[in-house]
Amino acid sequence: MHWKELEVWKKAHALVLATYRITRSFPEEEKFRLTNQFCRASASVPANIVEGNARQSTKEYIQFLCIARGSLEEARYYAILAKDLEYLTQTDYDKFESESESVSRMLNALVNVLRKRGKVRREG
Repeated sequence: MHWKELEVWKKAHALVLATYRITRSFPEEEKFRLTNQFCRASASVPANIVEGNARQSTKEYIQFLCIARGSLEEARYYAILAKDLEYLTQTDYDKFESESESVSRMLNALVNVLRKRGKVRREG
């Protein structure tokens, strides 16, 4: 299946768009600090889904999905930080967290399906 057809990619892409929207209101001095880090972490999620999908092996695909999960958790931390710094409203944080949790569940499900199909064992 092409990555543009994956629901997890669509949701992850929507999360990036939301991140860019909510960081517009961050203070200017955060442009090269929190704003940059938050946007980069969010954008890394769908980018790694795309790159993994283009790989030749199931093992590589899973590896990139795991990287996407790590980037997602990083973005979730930046959302907490932004909320605690009062750059992000509780409402925006709650929406971001809810969408992040949905993407996380979808990534986990895709990894599990690929492991079963490819019979790839989890290392570690």
